[in-house]
Amino acid sequence: MSAETLELAKRLVACRSITPDDAGCLDLIGSRLTAAGFACERIDGRVARNLLARHGRGAPLVCFAGHVDVVPPGPVDRWTSDPFVPTERDGYLYGRGVADMKSSVAAMVTAAERFVAAHPNHPGSIAVLLTSDEEGDAVDGTVAVVDALKARGESIDACIIGEPTSSAQLGDALKNGRRGSLHGVLTVKGTQGHVAYPELARNPIHMAMPALAELAAAEWDRGDESFAPTSFQISNVRAGSGANNVIPATMDVVFNFRFSPASPAETLQARTHAILKTHGVDGDLAWTVASLPFISPRGRLVNALSTAVASVTGITPAIATGGGTSDGRFLAAISAELVEFGPVNATIHAIDERMRVADIGPLSLIYEKTITALLA
Repeated sequence: MSAETLELAKRLVACRSITPDDAGCLDLIGSRLTAAGFACERIDGRVARNLLARHGRGAPLVCFAGHVDVVPPGPVDRWTSDPFVPTERDGYLYGRGVADMKSSVAAMVTAAERFVAAHPNHPGSIAVLLTSDEEGDAVDGTVAVVDALKARGESIDACIIGEPTSSAQLGDALKNGRRGSLHGVLTVKGTQGHVAYPELARNPIHMAMPALAELAAAEWDRGDESFAPTSFQISNVRAGSGANNVIPATMDVVFNFRFSPASPAETLQARTHAILKTHGVDGDLAWTVASLPFISPRGRLVNALSTAVASVTGITPAIATGGGTSDGRFLAAISAELVEFGPVNATIHAIDERMRVADIGPLSLIYEKTITALLA
């Protein structure tokens, strides 16, 4: 089991699937699942490629979901080995996407193969949903498949997403929800001039600083038992021409809220506008709601996965909602229950991304035990 999953993980890492290119990953997986008796269909978008494989037609439907695309590797010369040549070293498998999330995809696929081989006439259905558009714009990846399933009147009873949720060791955390993400771009309008004659200009940086300080220090909410408090972070500030004697005409500030249900996006927007108005900031503010918060009940799926984790690793996983966005934001709309569970996330998107080789087989076993508890 471990060797088979490791070999598939290596083959996937060797595919240079920088988002939104799947680089052959979906053909590889589709051919395996077809051979295992799954009915495979492609629901490709304009840019993204999407695979939906299903074994069985009845309810309940248990779905593994994930992505095969990866972020760019960054400076290749800083890697200790080629990021697209899977390399075992010191007990780890190195390569871009090893942890996020090609090892999880390999573990889900091999778990599904073993399950249907052992239970060819299982009740309900098992599906594998994969996309090449999670790390990028996510405009026609999983969201396109969700739209297609909605149009058919189909829903998912239990969805397991293979995101890297573990913190220090495999199995120490799973996620049953995520905070929402709200982006803002503020363009502060000033008047360009010479720094020696500030009375003839309006410095947008000086105008905005008190308001930005208040936004950064504000308490937006206190969260609740499932969600951490809403946070505000400035990610980019751009102003000036580079000259040291020119007051700039404008300043752009890019910021983000990670918000809980306690502070809806509309409330955050209204408070932000009020603070800017209080400080007399003249400018334009554009908003994008990247995702809404969601929470899945701690029901049969969470219990089955937690039991499987404990039986394989000896650890009872913490149940959390922190971290970045995932395709769970789309799948939650059609899933009665949804959890995310996968490997340690310490090196995701980093130079020398890696995963313990010894964790790859157990991850697949956890997935297999979970679907067995739900369907067998």
